Amino acid sequence: QLQACGGGLVQAGGSLRLSCAASGGTFSRYIMGWFRQVPGKEREFVAAISWSGVSAYYADSVKGRFTISRDNAKNTVYLQMISLKPDDTAVYYCAAHTGGSYYSVSEYDYWGQGTLVTVSS
Repeated sequence: QLQACGGGLVQAGGSLRLSCAASGGTFSRYIMGWFRQVPGKEREFVAAISWSGVSAYYADSVKGRFTISRDNAKNTVYLQMISLKPDDTAVYYCAAHTGGSYYSVSEYDYWGQGTLVTVSS
């Protein structure tokens, strides 16, 4: 089970940190990802991190502004977002899987409920 939180309303240029707490499995075995979705559009990849946290991957649209990290002792993955833009407005979902593509929605087996991020201009 994945529980995401940390969303909210922020002005353009501001920052937010999302958290996703996992329960019910061996957290360190899972690749963790963040995706986002706006109404009428497909869910899109934002960032992902390897089991150990050594490797991280980002969508081009967020490189240099977002940082994904994980704390396996706390069963939690984070998404630090800075320099937020109105285009970052979306529902953000955390997800997990044990192997395969980091980028593909269809590879992820477990999903959190989503947390809304709204960036005002």
